[in-house]
Amino acid sequence: MFAAKFLIVSDSVSSNECEDLAGPRLTRRLQEAGFDVVECLVVPDGVQSVAEALRSFVENFDGLIVTSGGTGFSPRDLTPEGTLEVLDREAPGLSEAMRLASPLGRLSRSRAGTAGRCLILNCPGSPNGALESLDAVLDVLPPSLALLRGESATHPPETGGSTAISS
Repeated sequence: MFAAKFLIVSDSVSSNECEDLAGPRLTRRLQEAGFDVVECLVVPDGVQSVAEALRSFVENFDGLIVTSGGTGFSPRDLTPEGTLEVLDREAPGLSEAMRLASPLGRLSRSRAGTAGRCLILNCPGSPNGALESLDAVLDVLPPSLALLRGESATHPPETGGSTAISS
């Protein structure tokens, strides 16, 4: 089982003006997929707030970190910029797959990548967009996280093989 943490990025949710609707749906989906959701934090939009929260999540953790919100075109949508300050390596294939999950995904500036032994995914703040984005990559998350731990992992069933023999 892998652990997961959530970072909700929203000025209105952090100030209690609105209720977060994406986080509970993402949590349910990850739990259904066998993840143990161990922490959820809400921060306001902004590069600094996102980067600081992600750094605290990454410290002494190996697992999945999912952000929700701040990936659009609004001037305050700065989650990708804050995420880039923390990533060691980007995983553009994950970001691209998430954007291709729906026609509106093309409006997302989300990032994905690794920081330490964590995999970080930026999902949109809309409940449907967040779930579609997560679902687009959910099947490759366990083998990706196993590799970050230094373990060999089987590839998803449809591709066959094992990372133990990968170059």
